[in-house]
Amino acid sequence: MKITDIKTIGLEFPFNHRGGPKASGGRGWKVLSTVLVQVTTDTGIVGYGEAFSYNCRRAVQAVIEDTIAPFAIGEDASNIAGLSRGLQQKLHLFGRHGITIFGLSGLDLALWDIAGKAAGVPVHKLLGGPAHKRIEGYASLFRFADVDSVIDNCRKAVDEGFKYIKLHEITEPEVRAARETVGPDVAIMIDTNCPWTPAEARLAAKWMKQYDPYWLEEPIFAPEDFPALARLRRESGIPIAVGENACTCYEFQAMFAAQAVDYAQPSVTKVGGITEFRKIAALAETQGVTVVPHSPYFGPGFLATLQLMAAQPVPGLIESYYVTPEATLYGDLIAPDGPAFNVPQGPGLGADPDPAIIEKYRVS
Repeated sequence: MKITDIKTIGLEFPFNHRGGPKASGGRGWKVLSTVLVQVTTDTGIVGYGEAFSYNCRRAVQAVIEDTIAPFAIGEDASNIAGLSRGLQQKLHLFGRHGITIFGLSGLDLALWDIAGKAAGVPVHKLLGGPAHKRIEGYASLFRFADVDSVIDNCRKAVDEGFKYIKLHEITEPEVRAARETVGPDVAIMIDTNCPWTPAEARLAAKWMKQYDPYWLEEPIFAPEDFPALARLRRESGIPIAVGENACTCYEFQAMFAAQAVDYAQPSVTKVGGITEFRKIAALAETQGVTVVPHSPYFGPGFLATLQLMAAQPVPGLIESYYVTPEATLYGDLIAPDGPAFNVPQGPGLGADPDPAIIEKYRVS
């Protein structure tokens, strides 16, 4: 089964972030960008993947079409592990992190989709599952920098049944408001997106601790400063989550060796796809680290994350990005069922994207 064609499809979905006037820090982020990777084989099977593309859609499409596709077309689509290693090796000059790996991730997802379709089973069965048919979600809120918006969205999430809520706030009033709103029985996570030096993070952790965070996520810049994260983890007593900015299993190996993390957050559209995610999950299990993937997506990346988590021996949480897109590629298939998500049972990743939605929201 040979790869005969690789195309990218750029999509942009307007969305409502449910926030007040300060939401997004004044940046006015109102569109979710997606790069679909469509892979066609000589057997007629077509697979779909997704490459991470927030604010870098055109660059990701270019690297897939101009750099990755020429090496991959003509190769055996069923040789997923071999292609993953071979393409990483051939393209290492262009980066072991970032755009190149994002593109390889999208190709890898499409190949797993093809493998499941060829076998007539969902991907989680190829991965040894299903250990779980439903994955509990956590509501991952937008950064509002606005107390009223935090209170409003926390209330909505609790009313919808979520027992875990992630904030993206970096100041105390918003975190205090969240804890007071949800009470002691709902877990809150605090994702800060790498704002602080190690010294600043230590000071922030002191005021955060009184609000009993389930984890503190990415508190330090640079995110790969694993020794500093390890020190903060030891000194603060707060569990640390990190990994959405890491690519390939080797960065996670270094992270685990430094004892820098309690919750590892590989993103299947960033790390190298399902093939690389599996390696990371195996490493994490040997180190006693819990895998809680980064998945603020509404395309094949989210389906792939569900398939992966269904095959993990220890149940984990899945990130449910708490925004409302104008449309999604899969409709109700990726909608939460209460605070949880049902694992798709269709062949491959579970379903093909809706062609009418592709036509309406395609931008390139």
